[in-house]
Amino acid sequence: MANITVRKTHGGQAATPASITPRDFDPLRSFRDMLRWDPFREMAPIWPAELAGEFSPAFEVKENATAYVFKADVPGIKDTELDVTVTGNRLTISGHRNEEKEDKNDTYYFCERKYGAFSRAYTLPEGADFEHVNAELNAGVLTIAVPKLASVQPKKIAVQSAPTKA
Repeated sequence: MANITVRKTHGGQAATPASITPRDFDPLRSFRDMLRWDPFREMAPIWPAELAGEFSPAFEVKENATAYVFKADVPGIKDTELDVTVTGNRLTISGHRNEEKEDKNDTYYFCERKYGAFSRAYTLPEGADFEHVNAELNAGVLTIAVPKLASVQPKKIAVQSAPTKA
């Protein structure tokens, strides 16, 4: 599709019917506007992290040769306030960050810290070793390693050259 530019005539003023040239007339403009319209945009739920007052830690999920690694930023949460469970092929991480006690004598000018409970669930592919899941909390970062079974890990196969005939 070609780049379409909108040109206004008369120094940005709206074009009058007398000033419209065939070059300015675009019969497909309303059709393109209709294609860009999303009827479900207003009904779409807001992402949990964007809700005011909701605590939702940031996650990083990656796969390497030997494991699936999950990292979550959970500052201010103790290991006793976190719960990591495996059910079938589903890994669930949940926890909560408690609000500090409010002192009536303190004056708050603004509060950007978020508190509350959170829960995230991930479905892992076949070949994950759920018997040897390792979870570690260090300096506010929760790291969960789900190793891969030996049968699905890549194996290096040596390539042998055929003897040459002289």
